[in-house]
Amino acid sequence: MTARTGHREPVAREGFPYALPLFVVAAVFWWFEFPTISLLFLALTTATLLFFRNPHRTPPPGNHLVLSPADGTVAQVLDVAHSEDLPAGRFSRISIFMSVFNVHVNRSPVSGTVVKITYRSGRFLDAREEAASTENESNSLVIETDAGTFGVVQVTGLIARRISCWVREGDHLLRGERFGLVHFGSRLDVYLPEGFSPTVKVGTKVRAGTTVIAERRADTQSEAE
Repeated sequence: MTARTGHREPVAREGFPYALPLFVVAAVFWWFEFPTISLLFLALTTATLLFFRNPHRTPPPGNHLVLSPADGTVAQVLDVAHSEDLPAGRFSRISIFMSVFNVHVNRSPVSGTVVKITYRSGRFLDAREEAASTENESNSLVIETDAGTFGVVQVTGLIARRISCWVREGDHLLRGERFGLVHFGSRLDVYLPEGFSPTVKVGTKVRAGTTVIAERRADTQSEAE
């Protein structure tokens, strides 16, 4: 079954419950002739809609490439990482921090089937801290591909307090396809199976669905691009 997220509108629908009350307040102040305050709330409305922007992205070709699932900055690259949601084996991990200025719509780094989704409650530490990966509220997706099993984890941050996931277990995702978002500053962790090497380092700026963050090593590739 192919995921049918339907979230292709220019502004993610999750943003309207935040933006609409601000717009109503702006209209009320304008009605009662308080233009300065009205413009302030109108600016907040615009900023909120910009935060939930949902631009179109065209992923680069290459089944051996792993794409960034989020806009932001690479905060950590680990050669050896563990996740209880993934099967036994050796995994590496790339963590991406999203500030409030980044696009927060998340995209699948690979094409494959979502075989497991696990939501966990937790703390709201600064998403740049290493402990955020294990202690913060999170939503984990396990994606099975022909080249191995990948993990993608949406992690809340100090400000972000809500995760949206638009897919279900059994859905098939394409590389670069939208699958959810985390509200107001957060983090995405990507777990890579053996045979894949990171192509980014700490501090690298990335864009969801377009930036290559890892690739399958030539000695393990079994299919041509």
